[in-house]
Amino acid sequence: MAPKPNLTGFDPQKLAASSGMPANDPWKRYEAWRYTGPFSTRNRFRRAFPGLGIATVAFAGYLVFEAVFLKEEHHGHDKKDDHH
Repeated sequence: MAPKPNLTGFDPQKLAASSGMPANDPWKRYEAWRYTGPFSTRNRFRRAFPGLGIATVAFAGYLVFEAVFLKEEHHGHDKKDDHH
């Protein structure tokens, strides 16, 4: 069975091929600054949480200090049992 003839002359494949980015995009230069330098994806993510790195290191240091130096000494009895 042969394909139906196109009555309008419209070819969707030609439209898709011609609707790509133009070779000389006039707005390319104006949009380029948004994705370079301090506005790159990496820098935007890094600057989203400005004190997170320092806070994480400080908290980890505190946890180590607490685990090493602030241990409670338990002698096998509670404080309420100290009435001899």
